[in-house]
Amino acid sequence: MTDTTLTGGCACGAVRYTSTAAPVLTAHCHCRDCQRASGAAYATVCAVPRAAFRVDQGETRSYRSIGDSGHGVVRHFCPTCGAPLFSDVEVAPDLSFLRVVSLDDPAVVTPTAHVYCASAQPWHTHPDGLPAFPRMPG
Repeated sequence: MTDTTLTGGCACGAVRYTSTAAPVLTAHCHCRDCQRASGAAYATVCAVPRAAFRVDQGETRSYRSIGDSGHGVVRHFCPTCGAPLFSDVEVAPDLSFLRVVSLDDPAVVTPTAHVYCASAQPWHTHPDGLPAFPRMPG
């Protein structure tokens, strides 16, 4: 990825965002919260420095849950179309975790791992050969 600017938004266009920094990590997350929020076996996320991330248009709604660390995770979504957009994770306060599918061009990032595979669905396999971790690697 040569250009570090990432743009994205929700399905209806009410919320738009920009990151002026490249992701520091991109992974497929198999935690139960990501499964529920995505309606799929996993959600692909990329983490960008929070200082480089901004919401340019619209306002999000959010809900807070407790991650396996015991700390909060705030998931932001569009209040109109319900599209999941990004998360704030209390144990990583310097990062914003973007839903890759909300990027204007999701192909500009490449996942490098599967995380939280301890809660992966048994009917889902990982044929891509990426490393798989039971939780978040330390």
